[in-house]
Amino acid sequence: MLIAAPAALADGDPASDVLVESVLFNPIDGVSQAGQAELEAVLNASERAGFPIRVALIASANDLGTVTPLWNRPGKYAAYLNTELSLSYRGQVLVVMPSGFGLHGPVRGPHKVSSAEEAVRAPAPGPGEQLASSALAAVPLLAAAAGHPIPASVLAAAERSATAGQKSVVGTHLSPGAVVALLLGALLIALAWWASLRARPLQLRRRLEP
Repeated sequence: MLIAAPAALADGDPASDVLVESVLFNPIDGVSQAGQAELEAVLNASERAGFPIRVALIASANDLGTVTPLWNRPGKYAAYLNTELSLSYRGQVLVVMPSGFGLHGPVRGPHKVSSAEEAVRAPAPGPGEQLASSALAAVPLLAAAAGHPIPASVLAAAERSATAGQKSVVGTHLSPGAVVALLLGALLIALAWWASLRARPLQLRRRLEP
């Protein structure tokens, strides 16, 4: 059931703007690119399976914009977001804060809302990267509870893709040895250039001698 947003809260939270078009709101502090890519892949797969769900990862009160009174109240914030998005989106909204989960929206399938809520009654996610990993664990449970399970092969593919992307990013970082070699090469080039400049006046004098 939709609830009206509290009158004292003005529209201005970043997540409600982002989630109009995107399946995921990433916190200001952010999560790793690999974690974000994997979560987005799972959310897209959930929608294809018939269970649309959008996730707001809220790491701190700063992520709430003008609705900071809803910090540490993930259930209330999920209801607020659901209301804000109701004109363009009719699926589930999952909020993940360090203090816990919030879920709001119509659950499609043979199960009741309470059954889906049980799926996210887990220990508090914790800060930082744990927000994304907690959402990754919760979304397949919610989809299954609604009668729209995400195929295991799809979940495995999303994890493999994220792992490969992470290794690719790590591989672009230079090792300490490579950094030293580059610095030495730059130093040798600078010394050669300096020696060339010193030699030019002597060569010019020789050309001018009768």
